[in-house]
Parts: sequence; C-alpha cells; structure tokens
Amino acid sequence: MLYDLSLEIIYDYATPANSGRHALRLMPAHLEGEQRLVSGNIRLSPGPTERRDRTDFFGNAVTDVVYRKSHSELRFRLNARIDRIATPAELDISPPLKALGRELTAIQSLGPEEPVHFLAPSPRLPQAPAFAVYAEEHLNHSMSTISVVEAIGKALRQDMTFDVEATTVDTPALEAFERRHGVCQDYSHIMIACLRSVGIPAGYVSGFLRTIPPEGQARLEGADAMHAWVRAWCGIEIGWIEYDPTNALRVGQDHIVVARGRDYGDATPVKGVLRTSGSQTTSHKVDVIPR
Repeated sequence: MLYDLSLEIIYDYATPANSGRHALRLMPAHLEGEQRLVSGNIRLSPGPTERRDRTDFFGNAVTDVVYRKSHSELRFRLNARIDRIATPAELDISPPLKALGRELTAIQSLGPEEPVHFLAPSPRLPQAPAFAVYAEEHLNHSMSTISVVEAIGKALRQDMTFDVEATTVDTPALEAFERRHGVCQDYSHIMIACLRSVGIPAGYVSGFLRTIPPEGQARLEGADAMHAWVRAWCGIEIGWIEYDPTNALRVGQDHIVVARGRDYGDATPVKGVLRTSGSQTTSHKVDVIPR
C-alpha cells in the first residue's frame, strides 16, 4: 500500500540557541520485501551550517546537522512516499521456548541483524527481576516462541493503561511498569525487557502508524503520530517478527518503519545538544495518507 507521509517538528527556545548538533532518525527505512522508500526529503529551517547523511550500525538512515549561528526556532520537515508491502501470515514453525537457546547458539555471525545484540540488557533497559516474574506468569516453556511473544503482548495490553500524562521520554521502563501507565514507548520497552528475561531476543522499532477514523467521520489532519513497537527473534526458520503491544496486534501495512535498535536510544527521532539557557517548547504534526 502506498502512503504519503509528512512530519513537522518545531522547537521554540525562550532564549536563542547560539549553537547545536542534532542526529535525526526520521526518514522511513527501505527494507527489502517489507517496505520500499519511493522518495523522501528532510528540510531544515534555518538551514544548518553542516549536514551529513549516513547509515548507522543497525542500518538506520541518520541525518547529522550542525548549527553555529544563533536561532530561536528550529523546524524539521519530512516528506516521503512509502510502499508498505503486504506479507502473508506465516505458519507458526517457531521452536518451543525451551529449544530457542539451542538455535541461538548455532548463530556465529555478529552482523547488525543477528539476535545476539538484542538479548542482553541495553542502556535504557537494565535487567530487573519484576520483568521476568511477569513474563513467567504468562507462559509455559512448551509454548512456541511466537505464542510467548503474543501472550506477553496481549497481557500488557490488558494490564497497562495508555496515559500520555503518566511518563516522559526519559521515564525508566521499570517505573512505567510499576505504575501500569504509559505510552507506546513504555509498552514497547516493557515488552522487550520481559521477552529478554525469558531468553527471547527483542528490539525496539520507531515509526508511524496510520490512524483510521471511525466509519463516517472525517480523518483529522495531524492526527497520526510517531509510534513504537517491538521486534522479536523467533528462531532460525521464522527469524524476526514485529508486534505492537500498545494495540495487541501483529504489525501490518499500517505500520511504517523508520528505525530499529536495542531500545529507544538507538532509534531516537531527534537527539542532540545545544548551547542555550531558559526553557523550550516542542510541537509536532504527522499525517499518513493512503494514496
């Protein structure tokens, strides 16, 4: 399915920033057999002093920008056309969870797609016994790996409350889990930590989700938002699957992938530093329009 995507992020500084460096992971990914980036561009206002486009270790498109002149506002604008490819539902031939470890030990490669990078604790997801306890409550080790992934995802959807006021981008996953309140980033981090705790490699995906309005109602401009979900490695035969715990469903054509990594830190849409004082405000608007 073809989509036209637009994104605008605006930063307003109470006191002008006289310099800054930012790394942008905003461009949708080109993924063979999954998603085709037909066209895309990122525009910045004001124009940066320096700009470099590169690919990081996990294959994500990154735009590095440097500002050396004073500015009180910063705008990032993305326009892209994406062909999200439909993939047929596969048979569940994933190994039982108790056998997954043997398949992991058979993999010798250290490439960016290999599950070895997604099993240990990562910078934003330290190990915590609470995740293992919760995961064990919702599985038995004779279940297939895919069944375990889906069981934990559905349990989180039932036990968590979506609450945009409950957390910030820096809230630890354990804190959000203890409150049972959060947003898609929290749901995804918690699910990743639960899966890793029982031996399933899992990673973080940032992207966009098309919002479908209720029947008979007009679609709202800017109603779509950046979203996050989970990748889980389910054995040599199946490989990676993606699951959206916020909505308790397998990822499909309405999910547009931007970046993948171990946790939010590897896929942060905008990361950087600047020299300024005082407060700042941020706003963003996203539109995902089927063609």
